[in-house]
Amino acid sequence: MDRQELLGIAHAERARLGRTIQYAPPGSWDAQSACAGWRNRDVIAHLAAQDAAAAQVVGGEPAAEFGAFRRANGDEFWVDGFNEWAIGVRADLPARRVIAEWGVAADRFLAAAAAVPDEQWAALRVPWVAGSIGVKYLVQSRIVEWWLHGEDVRRGAGLEGNLQHWPVYLVNDMGIRMLPYALGLAGLSFPGRSLLVDLGGMGGGSWHWGLGPRETPPEDKKPDAFIEGRASAFALVAGRRVAAEHVLDEGNLVIGGDEEIALAVLEHVRAYVE
Repeated sequence: MDRQELLGIAHAERARLGRTIQYAPPGSWDAQSACAGWRNRDVIAHLAAQDAAAAQVVGGEPAAEFGAFRRANGDEFWVDGFNEWAIGVRADLPARRVIAEWGVAADRFLAAAAAVPDEQWAALRVPWVAGSIGVKYLVQSRIVEWWLHGEDVRRGAGLEGNLQHWPVYLVNDMGIRMLPYALGLAGLSFPGRSLLVDLGGMGGGSWHWGLGPRETPPEDKKPDAFIEGRASAFALVAGRRVAAEHVLDEGNLVIGGDEEIALAVLEHVRAYVE
């Protein structure tokens, strides 16, 4: 996906999350969201912290809140810990202030990404939660977070879900790109093996992906395993919102080839770093 298209999708998804916030009933912000243990306002607090950090690192500055968390925790950093800490420091702020903070942070991030020179776009890397990340993938990861957490807020506020092709597609794409990393976290490795993911409907696409780190399967290689079905179902699994067993039982996804590999992928795929 070229730069202009990716940034356009990011702007659209930021605006769509803004509309979700606008239409959420005022009394829903202290209600429980679809994220276990988080209120709807906590979801936005999490996004505010992450987007502020993203704006800073893309703009060439240190991520101030990442640094503050490290100083408070013996120079250690872990993602779940930071998320809870960032929510905690905003817990007593009015929800409206937290929402405004997120909007400013998201806009600054998009402006910083747009200011990256064309000749640096493909190769520029910045520090992030699990090491350095390419700017284009950081943009994609923010789209992923905005869509997933936007759906969390919608559910928590009693609003209907709002599927859209590009954010669903990018959730699936990110989950597939991260497969060797996600499998490695579970102590699994499938060097020399590959997977075909063929998804239909909104957010659909086709990926033939190597399951070993930095492996790209030859074009004529037959996949060792495959996953087929509805793109929206795969996105919810990759977003860790629905269990693999559930979508398989409902028939929204089917697996084939080496089913042990395919099942391991569905059980461990993730579209973001935890």
